[in-house]
Parts: sequence; structure tokens; C-alpha cells
Amino acid sequence: MIDYISLEKYGKKISVLFVEDDENIVKEMGFLLGDIFDKVDIAIDGKDGLSKYNEYYKSNEEFYDLIITDIQMPNMNGIDLIKNIYKINPLQKVIVLSAYNEKDYLMELINVGISQFILKPIDYNTFLDVIFKISKEIYETKYKKDSKVSLFIKIDDELIWNKELKQLTYKEEILKLTKKELYLVELLLKYPEKTYSNEEIISYLWRDDFESQGDISNLKNIISRLRKKIPLLNVENIYSFGYRLTIKN
Repeated sequence: MIDYISLEKYGKKISVLFVEDDENIVKEMGFLLGDIFDKVDIAIDGKDGLSKYNEYYKSNEEFYDLIITDIQMPNMNGIDLIKNIYKINPLQKVIVLSAYNEKDYLMELINVGISQFILKPIDYNTFLDVIFKISKEIYETKYKKDSKVSLFIKIDDELIWNKELKQLTYKEEILKLTKKELYLVELLLKYPEKTYSNEEIISYLWRDDFESQGDISNLKNIISRLRKKIPLLNVENIYSFGYRLTIKN
């Protein structure tokens, strides 16, 4: 059962971009989202969505907390929108609205790393359940930095990642890693179940480099060095696509 009091608390802190070309759905969902979140912007297609996404960052120096997007839209579809957003911000939270006849699109989105789908026609109980879970996660990770809950990720019995300090420790000793090695661990541990594409990882690791840009060869060298330094760190190669980091259950 959804805790509506908590959902109201989360919603006041979360910014949303809703991308949908169907005017009827925009009208219905706009009212619903407006009741939950204090900040909701609406885009009419993928091209408009990407433009608003960039404009929001320029104005606020931060990204939207959540993107909710349809798949089939004119000018730029939802898949291309998500791919472009992930190039800018690989950690972006996204919910996809999908019709039953879009299975091919769904498989492509799964490969991209999307795991939150809501099928059309929208069941509002299911929608609110998904919204509650993702809003809670966003709120707790972004706005409760003083909380001791979930500050640490246990990769192995003695290999621990501190999300706040961005430190990897083994037997309580801080491991010395390069900046890009730390960026890589940070990205892969953000969502351990997600497979990140080579392009997403390269974009994230070289985001501070204005004079040079990494490539797949550079990335492989970093991963090779990291594996040698920390054999317990299970960085798995997904052939011809990218990498993911699995943790011990």
C-alpha cells in the first residue's frame, strides 16, 4: 500500500520532465503529476524534450530528477531521446511509457539500461506504485545525504564502497585509485544491475577532459588495470556492448 504522506514529502523535492505527444494523455497525466510533484515540465516530443533537458541544466546547474517519456513520438522518438540524455547524464532516472505492440523497442531499451516500464493504457495504481518507489529512491539518495542509511555498498565481505566519500576500502584500508578508476567504480555501482554501454562509460570518465576524449582502447586499459589492482571487483564485459559490476549477495 502506498504511503501518500511520504509520497507528498518526496514530490516536493523532485523535478520531472514529462515527454508525450498525445494531448489527451498529457492532459490526464499532467494533472496527476502536478498533484504529486512541485516541478513538472512537459515536452511534446523527443526533440522538444532534449531541448528542455539542456535548458533546465543551464538554468539550474542540475539535471531533472526524473524523466517520464513515451516511445513513439514525432521528430525524435523516446529511444533516441534516452540515448542522447544518457550521453549527457548516464545516471539519469527514466520511466518509459509503452504500448503492448512495442516489444522490439522494449528490448532495445533493456539493452540501453532502462528497467522501469509502464504499459499503455496506463493503470494508475501501477503507475503510482512505480512513482512511489522511484521517488523514494531519488529522495533518499539525493536529499538525505546526512542519513547513514545506504551510505555503503558491500561488494564483497571486506570490499566496501563509500558512496558519500567516493572511497573504496579493503579490510578498512582506503585503496589508491586514479580519478578515472574512481569514476568507473562510481558509475558501475550506481546501479549494479545495469549494463552501461561503452559510449556511456567513456562519456562519464572523460567528462572533465576538454582537450582530449577517451576511446574504447583507453577504457579497456583502465578496466584491465583496475582488475589487476582489485581482483575482487567483478567488472563483467558484456560482449560488444559494455560493462557491468556485480556484487556479492
